[in-house]
Amino acid sequence: MSDVIKLLPDSVANQIAAGEVIQRPASVIKELVENAVDAGADRIDIILKDAGRTLIQVIDNGSGMSATDARLAFERHSTSKISSAADLFTLHTMGFRGEALASICAISQVELKTMRHGEAIGTRLLINGSKFESQEPTACQPGTNIMVKNLFFNVPARRKFLKKDSVELSNIMHEFERLALVNTDVEFTIVHNGVTLHQLMQGSLKQRINDLFGKNLDKQLLPLEADTTIVHLTGFVGLPEYARRRGALQYFFVNGRNMRHPYFHRAVLSCYDQLIAPDVQPCYFINFEVDAETIDVNIHPTKNEIKFENEQPIFQILMAAVRESLGRFSAGPSIDFDSVDVPEIPPFKKDAKGRVDIPIDKSYNPFANQSTPPRQPSARNWEQLYSGFESQRGQSAQPLPDLTPDIPTIESLQQASQSSIDDSGEDMAPQILRFKNQYLMLPTKSGLLIIDQHRAHVKILYERYMADVSKGKAVSQNLLFSESLTLTPSQNVAMSSAIEQLAACGFDLSFLGNNTWAINGVPPMIVNSDAVETLLKIVDNIADLGDDAATDVINHKIALSMAQSTAIRTGQALSDAEAESIVSELLQLTTPNFTPDGQVVLSVVNTADIQRLFTI
Repeated sequence: MSDVIKLLPDSVANQIAAGEVIQRPASVIKELVENAVDAGADRIDIILKDAGRTLIQVIDNGSGMSATDARLAFERHSTSKISSAADLFTLHTMGFRGEALASICAISQVELKTMRHGEAIGTRLLINGSKFESQEPTACQPGTNIMVKNLFFNVPARRKFLKKDSVELSNIMHEFERLALVNTDVEFTIVHNGVTLHQLMQGSLKQRINDLFGKNLDKQLLPLEADTTIVHLTGFVGLPEYARRRGALQYFFVNGRNMRHPYFHRAVLSCYDQLIAPDVQPCYFINFEVDAETIDVNIHPTKNEIKFENEQPIFQILMAAVRESLGRFSAGPSIDFDSVDVPEIPPFKKDAKGRVDIPIDKSYNPFANQSTPPRQPSARNWEQLYSGFESQRGQSAQPLPDLTPDIPTIESLQQASQSSIDDSGEDMAPQILRFKNQYLMLPTKSGLLIIDQHRAHVKILYERYMADVSKGKAVSQNLLFSESLTLTPSQNVAMSSAIEQLAACGFDLSFLGNNTWAINGVPPMIVNSDAVETLLKIVDNIADLGDDAATDVINHKIALSMAQSTAIRTGQALSDAEAESIVSELLQLTTPNFTPDGQVVLSVVNTADIQRLFTI
């Protein structure tokens, strides 16, 4: 048998690497902007066409490259940032692998112009799908100007999976926001199809936050700072009263780079226990400064997942800092280090610089286990539950397998809503009991029917709205006074793409410029609700829909958003009439068992189970 192992051509190897590094246009922007930052640029311009499909151009005033360096930069594993394996643990740059440019040019057409400061002539390169075409001297500005054209032109399967421009631009804006937050000493401009989306000046982190997300965020944030020998924490945490049900702004930075860290995220959330509702999330912008030798950033292609050597002590310091910040500004109870609820922290000593010296447990080594913290197992087998529900959608809802308590049949529920039979055989009106202003309980022949009142109302409103849309009855009711809605650039992209669909659903909106919309009319069902909040929820829910999204899918997203925004809240007290109305309308639906997003609405504790509770 002949030999079967062979070396892959560079063009194929580069495309494989591109699959890890470059998933979409936002990935290209991340890599190019990080290269510009590493080159010492203090001004970066980003120019886009068609959400990056046609053109991604990044212009910086960094150090530039010589003709030899410019040619070598596109070879795999060529980099100026490390020279040995030991350098991986003392990184002070964003990039270091030398794969990004080779991956980008493997799936696009690249034109590069670059010149070093103090020189009179630069160099221009053309590369087409990893194939080097030309290099020649040219006149250009000091720094680097790189144009990435026709992304995935030679990988049609990858290009086909790109979503519509509004979705890709939304992803680009989210990536841009992360880059801008971590590089506050750099001026940024981003332009899409000739429209300037952002123009940011150098400034502090707080100024950058205001420029990106609006000045109204300023009053919602509290400063945070803690200085120890193993970590220096700075940044801001959100006031509990401004916690969000969706779209919470949550950012971690470490040594000038973005990161995701579920363990530290839990540390922050634990500080808001008893301060916010379970269904909302606080905003935070927290920067970690640690010794480069104590972290490992080389564990994921995107370099956003980072391992810390001193993970447990930093977890404790972060909790103490957030609680101290909330307590100092009366946003929550002041921190009490003697409280049993506060994690145990060793006695503090200060070094010569006045920093808190935290003793470190040398036996703890997070690098020994690369897995994320274990998650608690789900209380239900949702895949089996959903498959059982799907198999019986065309029939009356029947009890599902392995579900305790069971789901009653539609016929029995409707019968229970009309009457309840006592031992003497006489009809008597069922009495609806309320438990903790969250559940409605109704006696039935088979046991006790329990209904989640919030989910039930979501289901009722959703079905009511979908019925109106399907019959062409969706109308707009004018507001007495128009309301204004200011969006972030990424949200504005999603709104613009769905404006016709929103109009067909009963929203009368007009664009005022500068990412601001006027709300002139709304569907009648949300007249008495917060129109701004409802539209924000809709925008977030439709942002990820692709080009192939059918009209009924978009209508489903809009109807669900409106129902969730306008339904009664969990814990809201209901009158007898309101409770009876919800039970009556719910039990008249064909499929009342689940909300449109799959949450259980009602369940039955059968008589046998109740009797077993009292059996000795």
